[in-house]
Amino acid sequence: MKTHIKPAEGKLGILIPGLGAVATTLIAGVEAVKKGISQPIGSLTQMGSIRLGKRTENRYPKVKDFVPLANLNDIVFGGWDVYSDNVYEAAMKAKVLEPGLLNAVKAELEVVVPMKAAFDHNYAKNLIATNIKSGTRHELAQAVMNDILTFKEKHNCDRIVLVWCGSTEIYYEASEIHESLEKFEQALIDDDKRISPSMIYAYSALKLGIPFANGAPNLTVDIPAMIELAKLTDTPIAGKDFKTGQTLMKTILAPGLAARSLGVRGWFSTNILGNRDGLVLDDPDNFKTKEVSKLGVLEDILRPEDNPELYGDLYHKIRIDYYPPHGDNKESWDNIDIFGWLGYKMQIKINFLCRDSILAAPIALDLALFSDLAKRAGLSGIQEWLSFYLKSPQTAPGLQPENDIFKQLIKLQNTLRHLMGEDLITHLGLDYYQELVDVL
Repeated sequence: MKTHIKPAEGKLGILIPGLGAVATTLIAGVEAVKKGISQPIGSLTQMGSIRLGKRTENRYPKVKDFVPLANLNDIVFGGWDVYSDNVYEAAMKAKVLEPGLLNAVKAELEVVVPMKAAFDHNYAKNLIATNIKSGTRHELAQAVMNDILTFKEKHNCDRIVLVWCGSTEIYYEASEIHESLEKFEQALIDDDKRISPSMIYAYSALKLGIPFANGAPNLTVDIPAMIELAKLTDTPIAGKDFKTGQTLMKTILAPGLAARSLGVRGWFSTNILGNRDGLVLDDPDNFKTKEVSKLGVLEDILRPEDNPELYGDLYHKIRIDYYPPHGDNKESWDNIDIFGWLGYKMQIKINFLCRDSILAAPIALDLALFSDLAKRAGLSGIQEWLSFYLKSPQTAPGLQPENDIFKQLIKLQNTLRHLMGEDLITHLGLDYYQELVDVL
């Protein structure tokens, strides 16, 4: 049965905390696509197809033609940042996109001026913030909610979504103030410093019934208080950490090794990057947050506890180093020590010269569009089907995350089929051959 989904009528406002390299690349890219001078490559919602029914039916529509997503021409961008540069200025400084492309959409970018950010220097010590709000945690949350409502009215938006594209915050674990919405709201009033800036944005969005997706490894919505609020306001949440670069490669390669029952003795990963994210991660406390997010991927895919002969002695090491000359062009090296038949050793070497924001921008777009779809479809709380885009998928308490990108894709596609009343696809395929036997 097809789910009732409200139509994507009117304008969709995409508000982004953190108008840095990723966000400006996203905004400039969408504006370029609108003008027909670029293609939204890497975006499943725009470029991807989905199979419907039996293979013999040859039904492979584009995702954007299958589900009622917001049209790119109906999107309006805004956001907050710790620096006052408009999106054109910030994009020029980020040096991800060529000046020629940015100049082609300069007018559209210059009008996106960041609102003052809710910020706490203790959560990102390497940033020298100059465009920030003042006040208690409660006052900051009220100010962010006012920003959202003002933006919605000013730009005549029918719907809003928030996608965190800000920096990685320092590592910290959930405490008693995160255990319930009541305790969290009291902690806001008490100006409790254990409430991070990203939580202020998430709370503000969810309180207004606005979907929130977390593109960083921060705790943010992955706490009982936020899950409770999301359910209370019938609002979708998804987190955490955009799956780009090295982790993307791991979620592609590790399932292949596991599928062939090949052993892995060690996996050493190191990265260098020089953008604002690299600067923030140069602080050990911020790096630990990223490390925890990245480390869990292999263990979840290979499951050493279930396959001790193959992965029980797995040594997994991750390093990230700040290297300004590379800018946004992140470079990663992986050394993988594997073994096969009779325990004979082999190695795999990967040198991935990627562009961090080029990989992240279409993820941010898809999360925004799918989160809006989920809200209109009446879905609320954790959207595990969006784990396809995330390094550290959010799941129900006690449920082990699925990090195999191919299984994640099946989950995403089957969710879309379910929403649209199409048959789910298991890829079993025996029916084709049984029909052949019956004919003979």
